[in-house]
Amino acid sequence: MATLVPEAGPIVLPVSKRQSGALVALHVVLVAAFALAALLDPPGRGWAVLGCVVVYNVALPLVARTVALPEVVALWAFLLPLSFWQVLPDWVLADLVGTLRFPDAGGPRVDDVIPVAMAGMWVAPLLITVLVAGDSAWRAAVVAFAVFAGAELAAPLLGVWEPTSAAHQIAGVAIYVPPAEAVLGAATLLAWRWTRSRPRVEQVGAALGVATLYLGALVLSHFLVDVAGYSISV
Repeated sequence: MATLVPEAGPIVLPVSKRQSGALVALHVVLVAAFALAALLDPPGRGWAVLGCVVVYNVALPLVARTVALPEVVALWAFLLPLSFWQVLPDWVLADLVGTLRFPDAGGPRVDDVIPVAMAGMWVAPLLITVLVAGDSAWRAAVVAFAVFAGAELAAPLLGVWEPTSAAHQIAGVAIYVPPAEAVLGAATLLAWRWTRSRPRVEQVGAALGVATLYLGALVLSHFLVDVAGYSISV
């Protein structure tokens, strides 16, 4: 019977200590580099964050090829355009909804609103989400919730982004964001499974669809958490 959804086999995880160790080491180095960047004052901090993002996105496929992980290389090639598309939800939140702010820590910016570094910053957390989640969208949602909640807590140290007073917050994290990021994690896993054997243009289009879904989830969550009143008038 024909199906509208492309068949997708299980996602292959690193199977040897050498493979998993290489990926873990790369991400430990990334976290350490971000920690060092946080010690700098603007504009050096912003340029250092951009440098970290660029070096990571060059190093990841090289490391994955070195330890024979073609699936990780292919996943990176899917996540990089998705990370580019993720600038659009951030742009809407900062320039239209008013719940997000990107302080000028240095480096190039999009429309003087968003650091260019954000265009590549989504790859690492989404890669971790997909690899840890395996074939479970529910697990991807939980992992994404945890990974991005940690990133939101650490964001003030980097000074790259911060919620505005328009959003209710706990420990400096806008409450409406983590549920939408759980949706992002599940959608990313499913989009990758369904399109990883499809032509490149379809993958890029699917990535745009994921970013659009994420934007909708953000706006809906913001409305339910920060805007909506729940009284009933007669």
